[in-house]
Amino acid sequence: MIQVREKLFQQNGGLLLKHIISTKEGGVNTTKIFTAEEVKKATNNYVNERIFGRGGNRIVYRGVLCDNHIVSIKRSRFVDESQIDQFINEVLILTQVMNHQNVVRLSGCCLEVEVPFLVYEYVSEGTLYEHIHNQRGGTPWLSWQNHLRIATEIASAHAYLHSIRPCL
Repeated sequence: MIQVREKLFQQNGGLLLKHIISTKEGGVNTTKIFTAEEVKKATNNYVNERIFGRGGNRIVYRGVLCDNHIVSIKRSRFVDESQIDQFINEVLILTQVMNHQNVVRLSGCCLEVEVPFLVYEYVSEGTLYEHIHNQRGGTPWLSWQNHLRIATEIASAHAYLHSIRPCL
């Protein structure tokens, strides 16, 4: 099992990511590479009760790490091995996003599995989608002024993400 995990880690670009993190290139200094066991334990063995989001090719779990820190764990349903460099570059870009109020911070990833996981900070207030569609109940707060503010902040976050220079 250890050899399989090591092979998957290497296949998913783990050595390259580990090297970049260890040399702190591109401001990557708080990224954690989680083990498969840590992710499995955090999701309580991937139980359905921990799923709080689904979309196209991903499932998002609410995870609880050993230190009781709550995270969101994004698990894709498939990975294209020819795009591993692109995946690693995405991880590196996301790890550089530390101080933008409208971008969820990436805590790390898990590469010891067939399809890599991304581990994000947990947003307890809910998603933008839930607020737009008033899925959390309560009084709708989306006036046209709030719609415009949200669109502006999304554009700002998008521009910020595109201003980060890739490490690869």
